[in-house]
Amino acid sequence: MRTIWHCHIAVSLDGLIAKPDGSVDWLAAYPAEDFGIDAFLASVDTILMGRVTYEAVRRLGDWPYPGKPTVVVTSRTLPDPPEGVEARGGELGAIVAELEQRGLERVWIEGGGQIVRGMLALGRLDVLEMAVIPIVLGDGIRLFPAGTPETTLRLVRCEAKPRSALHLVYERAA
Repeated sequence: MRTIWHCHIAVSLDGLIAKPDGSVDWLAAYPAEDFGIDAFLASVDTILMGRVTYEAVRRLGDWPYPGKPTVVVTSRTLPDPPEGVEARGGELGAIVAELEQRGLERVWIEGGGQIVRGMLALGRLDVLEMAVIPIVLGDGIRLFPAGTPETTLRLVRCEAKPRSALHLVYERAA
């Protein structure tokens, strides 16, 4: 069995996933449920995220993924992490290999841009699912930061959503 590495993320029209301060308040009018997040979350075995994303999620209040194992890629310890959350340091490739050894079927690459860039560099981003929000932020945290390798994707689904948003699903092209 091969692990499927799946990124499900919201992005602005100009390719940003957060404002410069990490806030995502611009997503308030676009509930994640409109983009199938509940069914998606039920389909994943584990979540993989970077430290900045982890801290942003923690600032939002209660941990939104109870009972879902989560690996945070960081070189620092996590003070008082929720149950099931583990900090992992070292090379991303080694962390990915270890997760694959666990026999996981689907891992959510939650973010941020550095993790997405690293997974693309490893050839381990299989599905890119995006809620494209019709806003130009102008400045902020990019989904694909500088140094992201060229990658060809194939559109498998495109669905119009309320308030002019789009739900896009791409798979890595062979």
